[in-house]
Order: sequence, then structure tokens, then C-alpha cells
Amino acid sequence: MVSSPAVQTIPDPIVFPTGAPRPQRCAVAVGNFDGVHAGHAAIVARLRESAARHGVPAVVVTFDPHPATILRPDQAPVPLTTPARRADLLLALGLDLVWVQPTTAALMKVEAEAFYADVLRGRLGGVALVEGEDFRFGARRAGDVALLARICDRDQIDLDVVSPVTVDGSAVSSSRIRGLIESGRVAEANALSTAAYRLSGTVVHGAHRGAGLGFPTANLGEMATLVPGGGVYAARAQVDGEPYAAAVHIGPNATFGATAVSVEAHLIGFEGDCYGRVLDVDFLERLRDTRRFSSVDELKARLADDVASAARIAALHPLGTT
Repeated sequence: MVSSPAVQTIPDPIVFPTGAPRPQRCAVAVGNFDGVHAGHAAIVARLRESAARHGVPAVVVTFDPHPATILRPDQAPVPLTTPARRADLLLALGLDLVWVQPTTAALMKVEAEAFYADVLRGRLGGVALVEGEDFRFGARRAGDVALLARICDRDQIDLDVVSPVTVDGSAVSSSRIRGLIESGRVAEANALSTAAYRLSGTVVHGAHRGAGLGFPTANLGEMATLVPGGGVYAARAQVDGEPYAAAVHIGPNATFGATAVSVEAHLIGFEGDCYGRVLDVDFLERLRDTRRFSSVDELKARLADDVASAARIAALHPLGTT
């Protein structure tokens, strides 16, 4: 079978774990999987069951960047996870392989049946598929679960359709989690997710006010994922494999008249600097709003309270848990 011209121009995927060989046959699920939440975990669990029945690897195909970046760039969501973080979270659920497919204009032109035949069946060797009820695929998002069911029935391919996971009467979704994080409700977002929300950024030089106050901070820049809403948070981070509780301030330093929003993490007990390095910060709980203090002494007293609260909360959430 000769692939359609559009399929032939699709770039090769990035495969996790790095260097893992592509399977000859597999059970596969396709989706954005941004945030890797409870709904995604349900799909992965069903995928693993299907893979075990067929005696093949369980593989997820995800995309980078989000397809909306190509189709509707002005409406594209800010990602919740980097591709590597997404792959790590998915592999932690027991998958054998994560295929991160670069999203290009050529990919967006592949018709639904061509994507099924040439990518899922051809490139991946899919012998079983698992998808959520709202799955759409192919050019113009023309393919849906009903079309996929007809094609799979024709080709005698197993298809499992997974119902949404609901919490408090509403479906768990990436957009729901995104809204929670934007409003600072990180603990609620974490409760719907498979891991604490992580913000990664390169440590850059700031105004160095924190050190003068006795609370030195790592200032994050070049952040590729959604920054939580303004406030002070309890968090945790790792430096050279060592875990640290952290108090994180997001917003302007109003006490000093600043107006620019910054992300500053005080790593409790850490000595040294991280300039130029990528720091991963896992958000656990929002402690308070940002505010302007009447004096530096009042600010320092509140920072001491924030640090104590962050240390207490982080102790309840060791690395590897939410």
C-alpha cells in the first residue's frame, strides 16, 4: 500500500524511552494527553489491558506542539506539560512506549482514514485501539469514534472506547485543569492529575532583593508551560537529585513598587546558586494572595511564615506523590 503524499511528509516521531525500537505490532491510543490527568490514566489502564490480551506493547501517540497551534494559533492553549514531562508521566502509568509526533501543517492535512491506515496501522502496526469518547482525528477533525468504529469493524481491529472520568459531576479534562491552575487552585488541579503540577524554567538573575531579606530566590525565566495565577505557593524542587521544599512567589514585588510579574522560588535549606540551569518546581498548595506590605520588617515576618508553611506542606508530599 502506498501512503498518501501528506502522510509521506510527516516527520519521524520522538520516541520515549529514548532509543527504544519501534514495535512491529502494538495496542495504541492517540491524543494530546496534556497534563496526564485521571481521564488519561483511565485510557492508559484500558490500553494496558488490551495490550496484554494481544500480547503486544502498549503505546501512546501524543503531539507537539498542540494541533491548535497550527489550526487556530490565536486560540492555542498554553501547554500544561513539556513533551518530555508528558512522556515521563505516561510511562510511569505502565506504558511501554510514548511516541511524540511533531505537529506540522502536513500532518493537519492527512485525512482521517489515511491517518488510520498509514500511521496507526502502517507505521505503528496497531492491532488494537483505545480512545476516549470525544476522540477526533484527521484533517478538519473529520474523524470521530463512530467512523473509527466502522473502520475497525471492517478490518477486525479491536476498539475500546473509554467513558470520561467525572469528579464532582464534571468530566476531568485538560481545559478544566488549566482553568484551575490559572486561578491558582493548584491543589484542586493536582487532585485531578496523576502528579503535582510542574513548572520548569531557566534560573535567571533577578533584582536580588530576596537575598538581602534573608530569603534568596531562584528566578525562573523561559517557561514553556502555564504559569499559575498570582500568589504565594508551597512547592518542592530538586537540585542535583536533592529534594527541597520551596516557597514560590508569583506576581510583582509590590512592596518595592515593581509592576512586572516574576516567578521566584526560595528553596528551603539550599545554599549556592542555580543560574543558567533548568529548575523543575512542583506546586502543591496556594498559601495566600500577593500583597504590598507597609514595611520591610512586616514583609520579612510574613516571608518567615510562608517558608514555615511551605516546609510543613512539602513534608506531607514527598517527591513521587501528589
